[in-house]
Amino acid sequence: MFLKGKSAVITGSTSGIGLAYAKALAAEGASVLINGFGDAAAIEKERAALEATSGAKALYDAADMTKPDQIAAMIQRCHDELGGPHIIINNAGIQHVAPIEEFPVEKYDAIIAINQSSAWHMIRAAVPFMKAQKWGRIISTASAHSLVASPNKSAYVMAKHAIAGLTKTIALEVATHGVTVNCVSPGYVWTPLVENQIPDTMKARGLTREQVINDVLLDAQPTKQFVTSEQVAALVLFLCRDEAAQITGANYSIDGGWTAA
Repeated sequence: MFLKGKSAVITGSTSGIGLAYAKALAAEGASVLINGFGDAAAIEKERAALEATSGAKALYDAADMTKPDQIAAMIQRCHDELGGPHIIINNAGIQHVAPIEEFPVEKYDAIIAINQSSAWHMIRAAVPFMKAQKWGRIISTASAHSLVASPNKSAYVMAKHAIAGLTKTIALEVATHGVTVNCVSPGYVWTPLVENQIPDTMKARGLTREQVINDVLLDAQPTKQFVTSEQVAALVLFLCRDEAAQITGANYSIDGGWTAA
């Protein structure tokens, strides 16, 4: 359990990829703080399971990723109750699919706040602690859309390109402090985020559900398979290892060959 004694904060981790991250880190002994929305009983069940897996403390924090003060308070809570934070993973995200002239301004603002700005606020709050302990791992879930674009996703593609740029910048700022900064760029992973965008894509493109899955989503991935949350979590787990200490400022594609085309 190579993460025993270390703490991690993972945003958007009550389901999907974020919960897979939390499970992978807990399995290596990390104390974890999960964050996100959902049914209170279901979240408590996951929190307790993480604690049982790690043998360390697990917390849940309902910080709103559109509120910088709540983000900073969550990082401080991790420091006060779990130590660190040693690892932060920016994973919170939402999506909306529409042509730009029909894109609701409030949806644009929410996507930028949650997918992009929250990562900046998380890093800003965590870096002083990481510098003081001379060790840290800052990881963000970007997307294949940090490298390429798709129609009708202007806000999401914009935010994910920004995550790639933020990763490079902060990696340079903390390079001499024992802190690495990387992002991972999954292709389509079968999560609630992907499933929930299918109706919007059906409407925007005039397609059936099956056509969206096969001709839009999996069409982009040469393997014709969805990436799994566990595969993404395994990559993130490696980036937390000491063997990854010289990997920083990198954007790791895990997309079934999508961005190779």
